[in-house]
Amino acid sequence: MSIESPPRATARTWCGLLVLLLPALLVSMDISVLFVAAPAITEALQPTSTQWLWAMDIYGFVMAALLITMGALGDRIGRRRLLLIGSVLFGAASAALAFASGPEQLIIARAVLGIGAATLAPSTLSLVREMFADEDQRRTAVGAWTIAFSGGSVVGPIIGGVLLEYFWWGSVFLINIPVMLILLVAVPFLIPESRRPERSSFDIPGAALSLAAVLGVIYAMKHAAEHGIGTVAVGVLLLGLAAAVAFAVRQQRAPHPLIDIGLFRVPAFSASIGAQVVVMMALSGLGVLAFTFMQTVHGLSPLESALWALPTFAGTILGATTASLLAPRLPGIPLLAAGLLVAAAGFALVASVGPGTELWMFIAGYVVLTFGAGISATMAGSLVLTAAPPERAGTVAGTSEAGMELGGSLGIAIFGTVTSAAYQSGIAATAPPGTEPGALETVAGAVAAARRAADPAALLDAAFGAYTDGVTNAALLGAALIAAAATAIAVWGRRPARRDP
Repeated sequence: MSIESPPRATARTWCGLLVLLLPALLVSMDISVLFVAAPAITEALQPTSTQWLWAMDIYGFVMAALLITMGALGDRIGRRRLLLIGSVLFGAASAALAFASGPEQLIIARAVLGIGAATLAPSTLSLVREMFADEDQRRTAVGAWTIAFSGGSVVGPIIGGVLLEYFWWGSVFLINIPVMLILLVAVPFLIPESRRPERSSFDIPGAALSLAAVLGVIYAMKHAAEHGIGTVAVGVLLLGLAAAVAFAVRQQRAPHPLIDIGLFRVPAFSASIGAQVVVMMALSGLGVLAFTFMQTVHGLSPLESALWALPTFAGTILGATTASLLAPRLPGIPLLAAGLLVAAAGFALVASVGPGTELWMFIAGYVVLTFGAGISATMAGSLVLTAAPPERAGTVAGTSEAGMELGGSLGIAIFGTVTSAAYQSGIAATAPPGTEPGALETVAGAVAAARRAADPAALLDAAFGAYTDGVTNAALLGAALIAAAATAIAVWGRRPARRDP
């Protein structure tokens, strides 16, 4: 008896995918667009430093904390329905952001935007899982989703830089609204509804514990990056980890858990989640440093630095395409690990630059990194969705993206701390006598202090050398961490699957 092949995607299905890529792009774009819009927003609304930190961070906090919950909710009420609800919420929050009249309104609107993003992100990925039954086509679709989701962080500053050349700062948020309108019109016609076949209660205690776990861990990482490892960071991290343990226990005992803990005993699933954490750690950690490096050490404007970063987006596209072409011929886990090793090689190239090195050398290493990340992220996304049962697609998508957010926070915290420590140590030893204290804290402070310094050239040389050393130290650490992760994933992925009966 011949086994029927799964149905192939139609032209309508591929059109539906194009529509789903739009919110995936915007969700990640709205994290990075604030980087380039920061000067205009702070000048217009004049937030305090604490208010600005909350405006920057609260979007990612809320989104990461709700991803698992919203993914599970979509499994129950319908993933398409949740996507449409999220579109309305995301559009309304974008309008509120664009016309915010003070820092308080900005913070509240960013929080609501995070809620909307938490409904959009897992809905898009889980719907991709349902729409593409053929494994090869699904891998291609996941690769396109990976490009949109990871590429948004690169596209955000570019679009923001162009808009700020001609319009006021609110335009960087207002552009979300037409996209949400397209979703509201097109999704009912192109995307079929999908949900879990059986009706079940929603695990509210589990949702609360997952919220506390993710929020606690990510807040601790971001607090450590800003203020160093202290009592607050350690205390909140311990609370988050305790909530994570309680959540795992709850999921094993709940009649209708949010997550099937047994999935983590499937090597392909757990290795893929680990790879996603590592990939986002690399992309976010270097991404934050790269724009500062280009704008200070190389003196580029925000728009110029964003345009220089365009090849890194191309690297992601090439990596995702390569993964889709090689996956039918090569085992998934070795290909995933190979992508991580390529990313580690990219970090090693970045670590070789100096203050006088041509910028294209730095970008070349960055492109190698994004190429490897594109391979790994595509394979990880495909393996995660394949390993999970279809009725859990929303929950698994939420878990996957929560891991990405955790990785992004880890990257910013770890790389930022290493770079800051190396900068402060280096400039303290080389700065001219009488240098302002602000110049000894950050490279941006050194650039500002150089305008008032007796010997600006000497101060800038010292600052740029120290900051470049910080970036290369972080890149070396990144290369080592990713190479170690690649080895661990390659070994772990070869273990036989073990699921509880």
